Amino acid sequence: MKNRLKVLRAERDWSQADLAIRLDVSRQSVNAIETGKYDPSLPLAFKIAALFAMPIEAIFDG
Repeated sequence: MKNRLKVLRAERDWSQADLAIRLDVSRQSVNAIETGKYDPSLPLAFKIAALFAMPIEAIFDG
């Protein structure tokens, strides 16, 4: 699944570790989501959308 997570994170000058802390996941999970190797669970996708104050479909493109 393609996503804009890396761009959104970079716009805020957050490292993968910074984002991981905010989402309560590992840095490796953030990396896997950004590179498309892992699709987040629905609860995590909602958490990401809430963090960036955007609808899920504006971040993730199935």
